[in-house]
Amino acid sequence: MSPSRTLDFEVFDADNHMYETKDALTKHVTDRYRNVIDYVEVRGRTKIVVKGKISEYIPNPTFDVIARPGAQEEYFRKGNPEGKTYRELVGDPMKCIPAFREPAPRLGLMDEMGVDRALMFPTLASLVEERLRDDVEATHAVIHALNEWMLETWTFNYSDRIFATPVITLPIVEKAIEELEWCVANGAKTVLIRPAAVPTVGGKTMSPGLERFDPFWQRVQELGIPVCMHASDSGYSRYVDDWEPSDEMLPFQPKPFRMALMHYRAIQDTFSALILHGALSRFPGVKVAAVENGSGFVRPLLASLAEVYRMMPQECAEDPVEVFKRQCYVHPFHEEDGTGLIEVLGADHVLFGSDFPHPEGLADPLAFVDELDGLPQDEVAKIMGGNLAGLLGVGSLATA
Repeated sequence: MSPSRTLDFEVFDADNHMYETKDALTKHVTDRYRNVIDYVEVRGRTKIVVKGKISEYIPNPTFDVIARPGAQEEYFRKGNPEGKTYRELVGDPMKCIPAFREPAPRLGLMDEMGVDRALMFPTLASLVEERLRDDVEATHAVIHALNEWMLETWTFNYSDRIFATPVITLPIVEKAIEELEWCVANGAKTVLIRPAAVPTVGGKTMSPGLERFDPFWQRVQELGIPVCMHASDSGYSRYVDDWEPSDEMLPFQPKPFRMALMHYRAIQDTFSALILHGALSRFPGVKVAAVENGSGFVRPLLASLAEVYRMMPQECAEDPVEVFKRQCYVHPFHEEDGTGLIEVLGADHVLFGSDFPHPEGLADPLAFVDELDGLPQDEVAKIMGGNLAGLLGVGSLATA
């Protein structure tokens, strides 16, 4: 396979995924939390169990069989005028291949596709924190076990080209700092934090922008490591349940009302919290990237922040719109108006991401460059990789 296009700049994909092995959450967990995560067979299919409860959040948590990369690309680009079912939209599945499980074969696949570098996010991790929100000690233990597995299997910096993103959970601030320092000491260039209110001991949740979490953000700033906030199960199903009761958030069985209410809420609320509760003003060196959250939240968020500042500037540390534009980066979906986002944020704060090999992403990551047609080449080069390389502090491969 040859790259679909010839580009004269390095491509750094902000949104790639690994498919974890079955033992990713259990291999390194301590004995005390050995039974927090388990698997059972239900009518011939393996299901993940979290604290004794079967989760359907990810229908096939072993990832032995998966949807094909980009299977839903046209659906997200053009919609679903024929009203097809999810199964009809994704088509026939495929067996998971080594390139989705391990870094060496993945590097070969990246070469074939023309992708020079990639952030590599876990897939299974997105279900953990919400299902353990009533047991924050267990959350920290399972997340660290996942990070140990990720380090062992992928490393956090493979050949200076694949950068696996370890997860930080925030409930116990001291443990979050300890995990952050461990990740950085083991080569992490960025970390993943769920865009959500933070569960705490005692069952309450609170904003990650409150002063309680300042020691963590201070350490992030001191270490100079950017934070990625990747779409996850942020717990918003609980709020929608007030209107439409359900047992669990099921992202692969979407319902119209839930999509309308939840689409951008988590990332918009999280950025509002970090800005209006002052964390990003207290720590202006902290950089936060919204990954796989799309860009549809940006204009409503900025409008809301502008209105807040107009009405109560005395309650804000500084202009909240300027804080967002100074410290936040956004990865737009391929089907969105990327050039419109650039008009709002400027090219320096926009990131390319393909979501490969997930079905809702791009089968050919380089095809994203077509969405930037008409932009100056220096801006295209920034969006397709230069911005992310600068954010992570990695130099050009040509001079490495």
